[in-house]
Amino acid sequence: MKADFAVRNVGVLASLAGPRPRLGAAMRDLGLIERAALASAAGRIVYVGPDRDLASQVELENAAVVDAEGAAVIPGLVDAHTHLAFAGNRDDEIRKRLAGASYREIAEAGGGIVRTVAATRSAVKEDLVRGIRCRLDEMLLQGTTTAEIKSGYGLATEAEIRSLEAIREADLAHPMVAVPTFLGAHEVPVEMKGDRERYLETVCQEMIPEVARRRLASFCDVFCEEGVFTVAESRRILETAREHGLKLRLHADELTWTGGAELAADLGARSADHLIFVSEGGMRAMAAASCVATLLPSAAFYLRLDRYAPARKLIEAGAAVALATDANPGGGLSPSMPFAMTVACFGMGLSLEEALTAATVNAACSLDLDDRVGSLEVGKQADLLILRSARLLDLLRVGVPAVRTVVKGGKVVVREGRLLA
Repeated sequence: MKADFAVRNVGVLASLAGPRPRLGAAMRDLGLIERAALASAAGRIVYVGPDRDLASQVELENAAVVDAEGAAVIPGLVDAHTHLAFAGNRDDEIRKRLAGASYREIAEAGGGIVRTVAATRSAVKEDLVRGIRCRLDEMLLQGTTTAEIKSGYGLATEAEIRSLEAIREADLAHPMVAVPTFLGAHEVPVEMKGDRERYLETVCQEMIPEVARRRLASFCDVFCEEGVFTVAESRRILETAREHGLKLRLHADELTWTGGAELAADLGARSADHLIFVSEGGMRAMAAASCVATLLPSAAFYLRLDRYAPARKLIEAGAAVALATDANPGGGLSPSMPFAMTVACFGMGLSLEEALTAATVNAACSLDLDDRVGSLEVGKQADLLILRSARLLDLLRVGVPAVRTVVKGGKVVVREGRLLA
């Protein structure tokens, strides 16, 4: 077989090949191959294995060959929960949080999500596209090659459509792959606070049908939380979305227990996210329903919540655990998956191997993309990272760039920490 791209002289390659998602003890198995090589053709992997066998199995004439110089190679990171479609900033609120204000106190004073809604509604689509592309650049430099992006800062039909169109345009103009999620139920907008039923009708009867008709989103999400959307309201919205062909995800049990995890499992949602206050019953229900637990340790860190999702208990319950950044203007300030992995290890008690699994193949499962990305196997996309050394632990050295080269679809898109045109 012929290849048009190859990486040789790999010190250790973490393939993550095998069953997916990885559960329990299997999360520690990275499928390591020492002294490895990888080759691809037209963006798809055609060989993964020992470097010594590459030349006998793959024709490399005219192929672009990258020398890993003994460094480690891992799959491109997958960020399964972000809020990149926004305008403006909330810098003053962050300062208030540093001074001791809580998330709820800031929201009750008119800040939080609704503050960003005002700025996003007033932004033209071109500005939203530009902002999303800049944030995708930041993520790509940190090794993320696939990311979910939610709407949710429009909270009106026209503004939500504009945000989803901006996500699509940014995706088409960027090497990263963006998975669009409709989050019209992120909050009740200020102008409808006194008439929740009218807003629920708008989401269910106007927004969801239009989003589905235009095929602007793969998923529908709801912020199921005390003071935001109840379990009953979330069920109504998600069942409507499912009827219109959208797959389901859910913000669940972030600030208190509401039964969001149980709801996600009951509806067959692909993922329930946050889960800081998830119940043991919710954990078991998610495991039984194959609903991925997408955990956002960076958000808990930046929101100063003083606790993290019970990652170890979720794994012991048999749930598939994924990681994401929750990149957003208020509570997810870092777009870095390596930082999220670091907090997951030192705050939530994951091992490095579990964190890497959660940031790759399990995160891909959360987005229903595990047949394409998240592991380095023949037939899958050639999305990979070459680290700066053979030490996987370099991923946890916050502030020290761990990624030397990023390859997306068999093409180098970041070299020596620089984005390529």
